[in-house]
Amino acid sequence: MENREVARVLRETAQLLEIDGAPIGRYRSYEKAAELLDNLSDRVEDLVRDPQKLMELPGIGEGLAEHIREILSTGDYALRRKLLQKYPETLLQLLDLQSLGPKKVALLWKTFHAATVEDLVRLAREGKLRDLAGFGEKSEQNILRAAETFQKSAGRFLINAAEETAEALVAHIGKLGKFIGAVEPAGSLRRRKETIGDLDLLLTLAGRRSEKLLEGITEHILAFPGIGQILARGQNKISFQLETGMQVDVRLLEARHRGAALLYFTGSKEHNVTLRGRANQMGFTLNEYALATLEGEKPVAEETEQGIYKKLGLAYIEPELRENTGEIEAAEKGKLPKLIQLDQIRGDLQMHTVASDGKNTIEEMAEAARGLGYEYIALTDHSKAVTVANGLDEKRTLEQIRRIRDAGRNAQGIHLLAGSEVDILKDGRLDLADEVLAQLDLVVCSVHSYMNLDRSEMTERLLAAIENPYTQIVAHPTGRLLLRREAFSFDMEKVLDAARRHGVAMECNAFPDRLDLNDVHLRMAKDRGVKITISTDAHSTKHLRYMKYGVGMARRGWLEREDVLNTLSYAEFLASLRSKPGAERAGRARRRKSA
Repeated sequence: MENREVARVLRETAQLLEIDGAPIGRYRSYEKAAELLDNLSDRVEDLVRDPQKLMELPGIGEGLAEHIREILSTGDYALRRKLLQKYPETLLQLLDLQSLGPKKVALLWKTFHAATVEDLVRLAREGKLRDLAGFGEKSEQNILRAAETFQKSAGRFLINAAEETAEALVAHIGKLGKFIGAVEPAGSLRRRKETIGDLDLLLTLAGRRSEKLLEGITEHILAFPGIGQILARGQNKISFQLETGMQVDVRLLEARHRGAALLYFTGSKEHNVTLRGRANQMGFTLNEYALATLEGEKPVAEETEQGIYKKLGLAYIEPELRENTGEIEAAEKGKLPKLIQLDQIRGDLQMHTVASDGKNTIEEMAEAARGLGYEYIALTDHSKAVTVANGLDEKRTLEQIRRIRDAGRNAQGIHLLAGSEVDILKDGRLDLADEVLAQLDLVVCSVHSYMNLDRSEMTERLLAAIENPYTQIVAHPTGRLLLRREAFSFDMEKVLDAARRHGVAMECNAFPDRLDLNDVHLRMAKDRGVKITISTDAHSTKHLRYMKYGVGMARRGWLEREDVLNTLSYAEFLASLRSKPGAERAGRARRRKSA
């Protein structure tokens, strides 16, 4: 089992205990253990081989270590099973709805025996929730919106979960060695979509296919741990559903068809339809086997995607662009963007430490970032309005600035910027005093509250923040949480135009459940000349590796190196930032003090 799967069992146990009314200390121990495993860089399966190593982890005593071993050996936990005899498992789905926690779910179960999202929608529509303690008429509307998001996202998975599954399957299939040529993800994962439905893998055979070979390959694939149901097994396709609910389709193909199959199964459907139409106009037919002549169906290109695009008179189109949004016309005219690459990122501009809700120290985050080859990072703990994240007030922010500067003087090979993720308050003001904002190297501003304001109010709120002379970057601008919370409503065009006027950058947040801005908004920003930063919003050293997901979204938004500020060198990056009032004076004071 992967760490996240063990963490899920522990987290669900904690949620069920809270629904059951257990003392806070009892369920919090499971929550903390789940959080620890989610952020752990080592595989917990490896740690359990040495009992002492597992118990060296903070908060893991003998009891919890034994529970983790039970989960790894059985896939479940006895206490969780016992609680699910008392409560329906669908109660856990209600916890995925925004604004519903275990205590509210327990009240709904006790009052109405509401156990499903459908039950909750019915009660909200009938106006039966508004009189419950802690609810109200607005709560009913919020629940209906959250339920709609849940129902739309059913059967979809975050990109990191899909990628981890794909990597595990590729490694498993790779054990077949000489019998296979390549195993490659296709579909929406290859296009770097923010969420994934079915997982498509293409397995290229190394030699001639035979019934015996195909049977051996099929048996090996279906021995993959965690398969819940086999859906189909044939000579060309093996389909199964994992216990996580994810459907996997593995397609077996001959080497000569690899390029055509990769093109076809990568999609998108709209891109493929337009390509097939172009092929027909040129006297060809295009399918998953080859680009061939209409008459006689003689293949003219099949082994590589590049060869097929070239034969169709097009430059090669990167998978992230294949959405039929102008990429074919651009490829025909030789005007495709030179998309940003992960190795062009030189710094990460949003991350959190133990000062607020992060799991690692300044020094640990700096060391991990240096290991990734970064030239600079910004440490941006929350401001005081985010009380749930232990946000910093003015006094603590000044102390954190001092700690970052001290750490920066001792850091080898990496520059540390003293930043803050400053909350944008309901009226658009920033959550820290100007004299503190002036001392920060980087002011990253974001919304964490009052997300249900109407469109005009939210627009004015963001415009006020952008007009504030201390704002340099707006982080996760739409506030969406994938599969959980829709973006809040505002006039994106007005906000981007204001950002361009004031020299404010917009963030592409790389955390897999955000990926905010999305591809459409990133392209809007690029067209207006608004600069972008790609940041991980890391809350542990492990999260720093999420940068690749932000880069994937940036590529979907047609972004090039010059569109992204943190592809610049340290000196160039500092020069590119919007200047803050008092920043030069504060800088001179710092230099005098250090001298």
